[in-house]
Amino acid sequence: MAYGDRMNLPRSFHEDVFYEYFKPVLHPEAEYEVWGGHGLETFGKDLEMVRRHNPAFVWTVIDGESGSDQWIIPGPHSVNRICYLTTEIPHNWAAIEFKVRMNSLTELGLKRQISRLKKLLMIPRAHDGLTVGRGG
Repeated sequence: MAYGDRMNLPRSFHEDVFYEYFKPVLHPEAEYEVWGGHGLETFGKDLEMVRRHNPAFVWTVIDGESGSDQWIIPGPHSVNRICYLTTEIPHNWAAIEFKVRMNSLTELGLKRQISRLKKLLMIPRAHDGLTVGRGG
């Protein structure tokens, strides 16, 4: 799964890391129950709510290239989208993606992937010298 320029290919993580680190927001005001209450639909009132959010906090759940896999990617996208998610922590357009899986990581596996994500987010972006992520 790749998007963006080839020099900045996304790093892949398990979806458990997404939930633990970025903390998706529940949307009780959403018109439809999508993605366990975290998702916003791609049309109507839900889409208007997405458009009012800062894009650095918006994620898109998409169908993968094979059609049998799904991914969570940073930012609002319109191709192959299933729904949108918003989070407490911004992605700041980091080159990351999260594969949706049926099985969960072990506690140790989750810790390892979060550690890897934090290290990745602290690497300065080559094009502007800024650090991506929230630190710590």
